[in-house]
Amino acid sequence: MTLLLSRPAIAALMGPADYLEAVEAGFRAAAAGKASAPPPLSLPGTLGTFHAKGASLDLGRPCSALKLNGNFPGNPPALPTIQGAVLLCDGRDGRLLAVMDSIEITLRRTAAATALAARSLARPQSRTLLVCGCGAQARAQLEALLEILPLRRCFAWDRDHGRAEAFALEAHGLEAEAVRGISGVSTECDVIVTCTTAREPFLAAAQIAPGTFVAAVGADSPEKNEIDPGLMAGARVVPDILGQCLEMGDLRHAVRAGVMRESDIHAELGAIVSGSAPGRTDDDQIFVFDSTGTALQDVAAAAAIYERACCRGGAPSFDFAGTVTGDSHQ
Repeated sequence: MTLLLSRPAIAALMGPADYLEAVEAGFRAAAAGKASAPPPLSLPGTLGTFHAKGASLDLGRPCSALKLNGNFPGNPPALPTIQGAVLLCDGRDGRLLAVMDSIEITLRRTAAATALAARSLARPQSRTLLVCGCGAQARAQLEALLEILPLRRCFAWDRDHGRAEAFALEAHGLEAEAVRGISGVSTECDVIVTCTTAREPFLAAAQIAPGTFVAAVGADSPEKNEIDPGLMAGARVVPDILGQCLEMGDLRHAVRAGVMRESDIHAELGAIVSGSAPGRTDDDQIFVFDSTGTALQDVAAAAAIYERACCRGGAPSFDFAGTVTGDSHQ
């Protein structure tokens, strides 16, 4: 039988710390050569794009997953910008273990990767955060970072100032302020997260202070760009997956601008996590985590969700002959 897991069901099974643990296990497995992730596939829609990402991972139990996400930024408020499904399969016999809503997984695993990077690349005493782009991903990013950094203050910026104000009101007890521009506050921040749909860079070297950790999350397609190539060139750049960042991340734009080469990166995140490459060694080092989102994160998260759902029980399940069991309203 195949489990059918809705977004509310997934949210009830996993919190930010659980995603951090799962994503860390995924990157460690990848660094140990126990993973395979081909390049993602992009399919055009009428007013958006579909992204298909798949990977295989051995976490003591081999499994594979394929995620198909639609990214439609122009959707009305009643529809999510990103929506889709994850198929999780047993890597030993090919059984379809689960079909899962992808919204919660995508939000949380992306934020978990930022927290994982920040644990090694941000200054441990980081207190002040700037969030650029105040949609659903921004909230997940804040919750994940609060797991590993002693944040006390948060600035929020969005082209829609009302969204920044709403984000600031929900900032988990932090001293939070919605700002109309980043130039006046960015140099005060220890950590900057960019999770926008920008196609022109808006964060440059002159806008950050020594020691800043930048998580560049928004550039998940070749057309998107948040970080100025000059800032990339002057920082220690850590991609989630090097090949993918060369195709669609902010690293791509720095290389195309001629200010960086592939060999200029500091290390992939997996190498940092596994200890084969150093993290931060000096308080003045500037790090940019180029996060394009890898299917390794999806597989690791989906596997953890599946195990928890099996242990808890009660999830609806089905087979392709048409049999459905469990709570179909979960």
